[in-house]
Amino acid sequence: MPIGTPGPGSAPYNSDPYYGTLGVAGAVNVPGGRNSSAYWTDRKGNFWLFGGDGLDGSSAPNEGLLNDLWEYSPMINEWTWVGGSSALSNTPCLPGPGFCGLPGVYGSMGTPSPSNVPGGRKLAVSWTDSAGNLWLFGGLGIDSTGSLGNLNDLWEFNPSMKEWTWISGSNTLNSSQGLEGIYGTQGVADAANVPPGLNDATGWIDKNDNLWLFAGSGVTPGGSQGFEYNNLWKFDPSTREWTWMTGTGTNQNTANGVYGTLGTAAPGNTPSGRFGATGWMDSSGNMWLFGGYGIYPSTNGFGENDVNELWEFNPTSNLWTWVAGTAGGVLNSFGNLVPPSGAYGSLGVASADNHPGGRYGGTGWIDGDGNIWLFGGEGDDSTGTYGTLNDLWEFSPVDKEWTWMGGDNTAWQGGIYGTEGTSDAANIPGSRYNTASWKDSRGNFWLFAGWGIIDIGEGGSTALNDLWYYQP
Repeated sequence: MPIGTPGPGSAPYNSDPYYGTLGVAGAVNVPGGRNSSAYWTDRKGNFWLFGGDGLDGSSAPNEGLLNDLWEYSPMINEWTWVGGSSALSNTPCLPGPGFCGLPGVYGSMGTPSPSNVPGGRKLAVSWTDSAGNLWLFGGLGIDSTGSLGNLNDLWEFNPSMKEWTWISGSNTLNSSQGLEGIYGTQGVADAANVPPGLNDATGWIDKNDNLWLFAGSGVTPGGSQGFEYNNLWKFDPSTREWTWMTGTGTNQNTANGVYGTLGTAAPGNTPSGRFGATGWMDSSGNMWLFGGYGIYPSTNGFGENDVNELWEFNPTSNLWTWVAGTAGGVLNSFGNLVPPSGAYGSLGVASADNHPGGRYGGTGWIDGDGNIWLFGGEGDDSTGTYGTLNDLWEFSPVDKEWTWMGGDNTAWQGGIYGTEGTSDAANIPGSRYNTASWKDSRGNFWLFAGWGIIDIGEGGSTALNDLWYYQP
């Protein structure tokens, strides 16, 4: 069901925001077109959105890395601009995404303040704890000096006080650690430990409010960017200490996967280095990981491309299990590494032969029966065509089978919107990736924005700001 237009009073792409008055909900308020935002659900069932790569609210809208904070109430169907800036800069930004954004105001580590605010960023990791506080880590963004790069700062936001607290990590990109990781001893917490600067990592939060962080794209020891980690980290908010748990404990691009036997947990098993994977936490406290853009072992050594592996991690045993998907690279007739194509089968029919294609930037949720749901991303469709997807999948952890539940089995699909606020079996969001998503108390799945397609006739991909929900 679409809840909101592709952009009030605007063309259905690159839609401008309307901020309204800070702290006041409004029927016409709406974040602008954006992708790669951080998102949360609070204890009251309201949805929160921070930053991303998108359009600001200046008179001549700029595109860049935002640091605005929004709250959406499903009960009244209204957005509220809660914090951060409505403008990226006082001057026009340079052409292209990621070249504009406001620096962070960190204050004193561990001390909340109404003036604190993270810098503009995208591809950060977010968690909600049992007290309803919102947590934010890293991303590609702006530090306290205005420099752009992969960050490793950890923040906490208190929705009642409307205040940010800088908890851990560096406030500059040229600190003594150079935003490389400080690993310490595997399995041992230490106040000096800290993950490297990362973007597009995957996060989970357990029943004890420990924050878990896996992989992402980071920096090399020389400070350059663009390779994939496979480290798994845990942060204990009570001690404010990080622990390196599994994976390659170095700042080197050698994060190959160790698969072991399909369906069998074993010491040493680990997913390969990757970014843009989708994560879920089940009711037993196990962490699930699907896909991403990662490292393949293959007959030619190793390469990088989208993967479609599904993994499970048991935090009690500290062991990974490869559950489903293709292990190793897929070589085409030219000997080049390509993502695995999707095997869709029949709509609504589970099969051991079904599987989504390799992809990154998908999103999803776990339903009340413990089944895993996956929507969209950027990857390979049923024909082997690489592109933006709008397919909906369900995975049964009991039967170990995927079911294609909705959307298209080919890439580059426009949305079918129907009537705003009215559900219809024909409605479907257009193909997209790096969206924000939430699950409400009734089990409905909500989807906002991302980079994708509204209508094929409009031509090409764009930053979206449409809001949807799905009733399983």
